[in-house]
Amino acid sequence: MSEREMNLGLFLQPVHRSEKPWAIALREDRETVLLADRLGLCEVWIGEHFSTRAEQIPSPLMFLATLIQETSSIRFGTGVINLPFHDPVIVAAEVAQFDQLSGGRVMFGIGPGGLMSDVELFGNKEMPERYRIALESLDLILKLWQEDAPLHWDGEYFGRALERRVWLNHGVGQFARPLQQPHPPIAMAMVGPGGRTAETIAERDMIPISANFVPIENVVAQWRDYALAKEHSGKVADRHVWRVCRNILITQTDEEAAELLSDPDGVIAHYFRYIRGVRRIEEFQSLQHEALPVINEFLEVPDALRDCAIVGSADTVLARLVDLVDQLGPFGTLVMVGHDWDDSGLSQSSMQCLAENIMPQLKKYVDSLGPARWFGL
Repeated sequence: MSEREMNLGLFLQPVHRSEKPWAIALREDRETVLLADRLGLCEVWIGEHFSTRAEQIPSPLMFLATLIQETSSIRFGTGVINLPFHDPVIVAAEVAQFDQLSGGRVMFGIGPGGLMSDVELFGNKEMPERYRIALESLDLILKLWQEDAPLHWDGEYFGRALERRVWLNHGVGQFARPLQQPHPPIAMAMVGPGGRTAETIAERDMIPISANFVPIENVVAQWRDYALAKEHSGKVADRHVWRVCRNILITQTDEEAAELLSDPDGVIAHYFRYIRGVRRIEEFQSLQHEALPVINEFLEVPDALRDCAIVGSADTVLARLVDLVDQLGPFGTLVMVGHDWDDSGLSQSSMQCLAENIMPQLKKYVDSLGPARWFGL
């Protein structure tokens, strides 16, 4: 993996059919990560959700811990730990322990929480407040990773102290610290068209991750605002840190792809119906039992299939990815989204084709753009 080479990663929210038994879904998710490692993918990001059968990995660290000894090089990202739903002292300790166990392979993805049923379950706070909680939680976590007791933290949302019961030369008052120093890479996703989230990521030197379920114009705006924030702080934005997520599926022929995309309950339509539905869940309560084409139309799933999904033959997908680079410029890691497995083996063969056949050609194209294109806007 060279310093200025486009890499391939994997994001598993994961989204499964809700009727699939949980044990089978977890087994498939593990097998997906193991396949990614064998194919040389550089990283995997695992989501965290508590109140849905479709995305039921409530502890990405616990899930990823089962894969440490069975993988060789892939890095493990939390995608993300929703900090408003957690005690920051516990998160700091658990991430540090995982980093030690994995030999320094963890990437610490954080967020304010986006699954609306989880938001309700954990107190129904609005996004601006969840965002502030997440950033304060992160500040406390970083303090715990960098300082020993005596500790005193009196913030807007958290109050923590360890001042009297300290015995440092016997380890009491020394907090769990990650192997990577001063801390593991910290990442945050961008969903909206740039704005304050992109600026915060830049100001705090976090990894910017562009979400897969937003149109390309949002992704363009995200990098623009991130790069401008870097520029305002006297730094140059390095495109190699940027992750761009996309739903990619490679079929044998374009005709097969067209058939898959036209299926109102195909794997891609199901994915975007679920993603768009949970984000607008209160708006379509009365439509939840309607026919799938009606729900898809209400949730604008056809628009998502057009704007966000890259589906087709290997030649078509390569051409679409080249076009993506032309629109965005180079970026460090293309993060493919894992899809629910079925008996066809399409998800597995698609990942293999992307890793072994398409990425080498895409890397050559990116290399042809020259090293200067890796910096700034």
